[in-house]
Order: sequence, then C-alpha cells, then structure tokens
Amino acid sequence: MRVQADNTIDKLIHDDDAPCEFRNSPNQSGEILPRFVVIHYTAGGSAEGSVSWLTNSQAKASAHLVIARDGSITQLVGFNRKAWHAGASNWAGLSGLNSHSIGIELDNAGRLTRHPDGWVSWFGKVYPDADGAEAVHKHETVASGWHRYTEDQLRVAAETCACLVEHYELEDVIGHDDIAPKRKSDPGPLFPMDSFRARVLGRNSDDGLAPPPTAARDDDRLIETTASFLNIRTGPGTQHSLLPEGPLPQGTALAVVDEEGSWLLVDVLSAISNSVDIQGWVHGRFTRTLS
Repeated sequence: MRVQADNTIDKLIHDDDAPCEFRNSPNQSGEILPRFVVIHYTAGGSAEGSVSWLTNSQAKASAHLVIARDGSITQLVGFNRKAWHAGASNWAGLSGLNSHSIGIELDNAGRLTRHPDGWVSWFGKVYPDADGAEAVHKHETVASGWHRYTEDQLRVAAETCACLVEHYELEDVIGHDDIAPKRKSDPGPLFPMDSFRARVLGRNSDDGLAPPPTAARDDDRLIETTASFLNIRTGPGTQHSLLPEGPLPQGTALAVVDEEGSWLLVDVLSAISNSVDIQGWVHGRFTRTLS
C-alpha cells in the first residue's frame, strides 16, 4: 500500500495501483499533519452500516478509514484532513487528538453479553460462540464479553498502519481508550495492541513504545442534563435540526468538546435510543457540572 495525493486529498492506494474505495464524509474540517494512528471499533452491525452513518452529516462523526471484517477498506476522509473520530481526548501533552491523528475504525460490535446461542450485541444481533470471548479491559476490574477481530482485518489494519507510519513518520499507534480512558473502551481487550504496535513500528513488543500512563490525561469537563428531556442539535442554536437520537433524558452524562456562547458541543457518554457515540449541541442552561 501507499499514500498518494489526489486533488490535494491524501488517499490510500493498493499495491496493484488501484485506489481504495473512497466515500467522502461531510464530517471533516481543516488540514492536519498527523502524528499518531488511533484505533477504534465501530460498535456497529456491519462495515457498510458504519460507513453509511459516518458519511451522514447528522452523525457529526467520521474516521479516515473503515476496515471490514473481510479486510476490505473504505476511506472517508483524506489523511491530511481532520476527521471527527477522537472527541474530547488527551495524549502525550496534546488535547483534541482529531488535530493530530489518523482514525481507523474496525468493524466490530464491541461489548457482548452471553446468550443461549452465543453472544448478543447492544443492538440485538446474536453472534456465534466462537466470535466472542470474555476479557478484562485494562481500565476495568471485571470481565466482560467482547467481539473478536478477524485475522484478515488485523492483517490489513497492520499493513495499512505500517504504510501510514512510514509515509507520515508517525510516532505511535494508540487506542481510543488510551486518549479518552474515562469515556471510551475501544478497541478493547481483544485487540492485540502490544503485538500490533510492534509489528507496525518494526520493534520488539517489550520496547516500551507507548507513553507511560501519566502521559494520558483525561481532563474533560463532565456535565449532566438537568431538564426532564433536553434537545440535542446538529449545531449551536435552535435554527439547527434535532438529532434523531434525542431528546436526552434527565441525568444523561456528557463530556464537553467545544463551546459557542451558551451552547455546548458534547459527547453523550451512554447509549441513547440504542445509539452510541452520539455527538451534538445542547444549551448549557439545562446542564450542571459533575464533581
């Protein structure tokens, strides 16, 4: 694989010179010079469903790449452009990792619960027993069920990351749960981060590649809703449309990403209307700071 500029957009090209599928997301902003790769899981039912959502302007979220379980790749944002994948985040003294990283989403349901026929996801899809396993997340103490990654998916992800590391001279590969440890659990304990990072960066797995835990701060401003039901919108003002997942019930925990006057851009920290990773604007009058 290699990176090639196409009309000022940095795109991924296969070894046979065929470009990866590119479906431009409206959820992006200015130019960046990336320093890291951030790995995510989609917490969705299919790669196509995740691509469709991340190319929908209502999502207010995106990633540079989505890698399906069969290893196929879809690019949504040029690598030299800011994708909206990290939210409120900190790493190695930097805040707002959207401005400093390439986001890669792996098609994976995330957390699973035991089911008589195997495992069930938060959105109700049942997976065979072999597709899941119990493990303890590094930021938790109790084992949970998790969706396994496929060998094809991990192989392609490693090849892609190695290409990006070489082209942009990236410093490291990190997880969403590294840069927002109180909010996010992806890519989770079944993602082999140590061996993956070693393979991508061409170093031994015990070389101490990741910054020490103290380098990852999580100083997000945390708030909760105080109104019985609070609308969440696509922009800072009542002229902007409502997100379909709203309204938010009283007591919903939020992390503040940005502010514009009395309006707050927030990450919703729990599933609402069977949706996760919701980001939108709420009026600050109807929130209070969490201690």
